[in-house]
Amino acid sequence: MRSHITTADGDPTILTPQALEFIGALDAAFAARRVGLLMDRQRRRARLASGDASLGFLPSTEAIRADDSWRVAGAAPGLVDRRVEITGPPEAKMTVNALNSGARVWLADFEDATSPTWDNVVSGQRNLRDAIDGVLDFEAGGKRYAVGPDPATIVVRPRGWHLVEKHLLVDGRPVAAALVDAGLYLFHCARRQLDRGSGPYFYLPKLESHLEARLWNDVFILAQELLGIPRGTIRATVLIETITAAVEMEEILYELREHCAGLNAGRWDYLFSMIKTFGGRPWFALPDRGSVSMTVPFMRAYTELLVSTCHRRGAYAIGGMAAFIPSRDASANAVALAKVADDKRREAADGFDGSWVAHPGLVDTCLAAFDAVLGTRPNQLHRHRADVSVDVADLLDVASAGGSVTEAGVRANVSVALRYFDAWLRGTGAAAISGLMEDAATAEISRCQLWQWIRSGATLADGRVVDKELVDKLLNEELTALHAEADAATHRWDDAEAILRRTALTGTLPDFFTTAAYAQYLA
Repeated sequence: MRSHITTADGDPTILTPQALEFIGALDAAFAARRVGLLMDRQRRRARLASGDASLGFLPSTEAIRADDSWRVAGAAPGLVDRRVEITGPPEAKMTVNALNSGARVWLADFEDATSPTWDNVVSGQRNLRDAIDGVLDFEAGGKRYAVGPDPATIVVRPRGWHLVEKHLLVDGRPVAAALVDAGLYLFHCARRQLDRGSGPYFYLPKLESHLEARLWNDVFILAQELLGIPRGTIRATVLIETITAAVEMEEILYELREHCAGLNAGRWDYLFSMIKTFGGRPWFALPDRGSVSMTVPFMRAYTELLVSTCHRRGAYAIGGMAAFIPSRDASANAVALAKVADDKRREAADGFDGSWVAHPGLVDTCLAAFDAVLGTRPNQLHRHRADVSVDVADLLDVASAGGSVTEAGVRANVSVALRYFDAWLRGTGAAAISGLMEDAATAEISRCQLWQWIRSGATLADGRVVDKELVDKLLNEELTALHAEADAATHRWDDAEAILRRTALTGTLPDFFTTAAYAQYLA
């Protein structure tokens, strides 16, 4: 019996009967398996949080790690040189600017940088299709802007396995958002990309195990079969942004090996994952978010393991985000760009094959850092980091971060969370806040740090304890300031406050703010 597929109103050229049937076929094949894997996540996290289980490299997959013979599929057309990648939501203006930015790759982000309103989801797919067809443009300041002759390669980041799309139902049940995002792009753009000498490429977010990577691989196999395109056409880069994925990097590469191009170091989601997993344990304590740099030992262990794992298997290693937004303040720009340049030089020296920026104004800085190391070579796959030896204790050595919790750090987390939630509720998933491009990942770390500091009774330098009363005081002060600086009628401060209280100031930490907030406010 065929499934009954219903959808909210949207662009009929995107939500065609054939496209919906394609998504329905993916849902029929994989919906139950996805739910089972999400249940596995919960059980594993509960065991780790309680101390009933310890994190470690899997004994059951030791043979995969010990086998030196296998390699991933690697680069495909348009992914050979990835020295600088730019990220952003697939809005019309961002799409044009990112593709024309000079970056080699554009991460068209339906996940952390997109508020998942139905209009954003559907219009984003239309923008990608129109950009590939060469008909996308926008006007600003009396000028027309269109995609130039040498655009960046498009790599789509669908939403994570944990999210659903409530505007597209199969037999009355919402479809996995990941299958909606990936499915619509594959259906409309896979053949288009192949015809122009590229291909359908993805960034896969929030994976927590190699079995979730196996699920994606099986989705790709079925999708290619249904679309009549060669097996292995799709390429995926996996974001290693959970602590459980960090100890399964090789297994993730192995499961996706016929479709895999590389791994990426997702800094903020990685810290977010560590707090969710271990934040309630007595030994776990992180200082202010801004002081946890990529050079602290436990974060350096993570990136060194990623680079060495990738190059051993022929996969690209892509570095983390530079979130600075250039401003008109020349002196502030100089200081911030120097920090970005240092960060990118470190990544290039450590063996990364490329890195991310959030703004076109940072492309040249990142490019210069990697040009200095790569020269005319497209990557550093020849650099096998045999000197790297990382064990689980290194990954969990959060005490190595040093630093302290300060009132300024607590206040900054409150401010970022409130401002970001407000933007997200109003349909903006990438928000400029205090000179940085904040997205769902940075909002998550902000609210999770508040929860963890309250839970652990973190102490400020002046001896005060971070408790609900202190956070509530700072929250009210920030809300007063926000109401004073912006018209409340155009913002959603009350709803933003409610989300923050529900996801940071409760005894149990919700896995994601996006799930409940989406269901209550955007669906």
